[in-house]
Amino acid sequence: MKLWQKENTITSEKIERFTVGRDRELDAHLAEFDVLGNLAHAIMLESIALLTADELAELKTELKAIYQKVQAGEFEIEEGVEDVHSQVELLLTRKLGDTGKKIHSGRSRNDQVLVDLKLYVRDRLKRTVEATEKLFKALNARAEQHKDDLLPGYTHLQIAMPSSFGLWFGAYAEGLIDDVVQLNAAYRLANRNPLGSGAGYGSSFPLNRILTTKLLGFEGMHHNVVYAQMSRGRTEQAALTALASLAATVSRLAMDVCLYNSQNFGFIVLPDALTTGSSIMPHKKNPDVAELLRAKTNRLKALPMEVTLVLSNLPSGYHRDMQLLKEILMPAFDEILDCLDVATFMLENMEVKTNLLDEARYDLLFSVERVNELVMQGVPFRDAYRQVGREIGEGTYQPPRNLKHIHEGSIGNLNLAEINQRMANELARFEFDQVETAFQNLLEA
Repeated sequence: MKLWQKENTITSEKIERFTVGRDRELDAHLAEFDVLGNLAHAIMLESIALLTADELAELKTELKAIYQKVQAGEFEIEEGVEDVHSQVELLLTRKLGDTGKKIHSGRSRNDQVLVDLKLYVRDRLKRTVEATEKLFKALNARAEQHKDDLLPGYTHLQIAMPSSFGLWFGAYAEGLIDDVVQLNAAYRLANRNPLGSGAGYGSSFPLNRILTTKLLGFEGMHHNVVYAQMSRGRTEQAALTALASLAATVSRLAMDVCLYNSQNFGFIVLPDALTTGSSIMPHKKNPDVAELLRAKTNRLKALPMEVTLVLSNLPSGYHRDMQLLKEILMPAFDEILDCLDVATFMLENMEVKTNLLDEARYDLLFSVERVNELVMQGVPFRDAYRQVGREIGEGTYQPPRNLKHIHEGSIGNLNLAEINQRMANELARFEFDQVETAFQNLLEA
C-alpha cells in the first residue's frame, strides 16, 4: 500500500503511472538523505515519548543498515513501491513490524520529501562549490604561469589594447568568486529545516523541531509551517539560479577557447587528446570539448525559468505540480559537475602561444600607450589623442611596446594574491564542517 492509500481504494494503473512519473528513478538520489531524516525524526519522537527507548534503538539499527546499503549502492526502490519514503518505511516494517509503522507519527510525506530535498540540494551545492574551487585554482595557476605573456585585448571584436594571458585567466578566476557568492545564497536557503511542518499546518504532537534542526546540521528552521511548504520550489529556483550564473561563466570561457583556438586567432592550442577530427578533412582538430561545454552550460541557463513556469499561479500550500521540479533540478547538478570537471581538465592541458604581440598586425594595440606617453610629457590628453590619430593616418605612428601598467588589477599587477584571499573568505562562509559533524554524530549515536 502507498503511504497515502486507504483500504479498499484502487488507483487506475494509467493514473498511477502518470502521477508517479520519474519519481522512482529520481528518488534514488534522495535515499541517503531520507534515512538521515528518519534517524533525526525517530530520535525526536523518542524525546517526546512517542517511541520507547527500545523502539528507538531498533529503528536506529535498521536505519543505519539501510544507510550502509545506500552507500554501497545496494539500495533500490522495488517495483510497485511509489517512492523512496515508501521503500524505507517498507523495509523498517518488514524488519520491525509495528515499530516500523510508528516512524511516520507527526510527519507528512510533504515535509519528508521537503527535508530530503533540502539535504540533497545542500549536499550537491557543496560538491558544486568544491568543483568550482578546483576550476578557480586551475585558472589562478595559469594566470601566474602566464602573467608576462601578452594577448590582444578586444572590444566589439576589434583589437583594442594590450592584455595578457594572466589577465584573461585571472578575470575568469575572479568571476567564479561572484558565482560562489550566489551559490552561498542558495546554500543558505537550502540550509533551513522544514521537518515538523507536516502537510503545511503543523501537528498536535509536541514536536521538538529545534532538536531535529540541530541533529541534521541545519543553520536554522523554517519557523512558519505554511512557509516551510511554500519554500518548495523557492529552494530549487535559488539553486538553479546559482548554477545558471556559474554556467554563464563557463560558457563564456568556452566561447573564448573556441575563438582563441581557431587559426584566425591562434592564441592557444588544444592538444590532440582534447580534440576530435573530421571524417572528410584530414587536417581538422576540432575543439568539440569547448563547443559542448558552451552548449551544455547555455542550456543550464534556461532552467530557472522552467521552475518559474511550473510555479506560476500556484496558491499557498502543497501542489503535485512541484513533483516535476525534481526532473529539472537533479540532472542540472550532474551536468554542472561534469562541465566543471571537464573545463578544469581543458584549462590544465591547453597550450598558450607566447610573443603574440610582436607581430606588426597588433601595432595599433599600443595606440593608447602612445597617447599616454605624450600626456606624461605634458601634452593635454585631447591634444595627444588627436596627434596619435594623425600619426596613424599619416603612417608615422610608432608603437611603444614598453608597457608600464602598475595599478591594481592591471597587466603588471594582477592582484592574484588578493583574488585568492577573497575566494578563501567566501568559501569559509559555507561552514561545511558543521554539517559533516552533525551527520557523523547522527550516524554514531
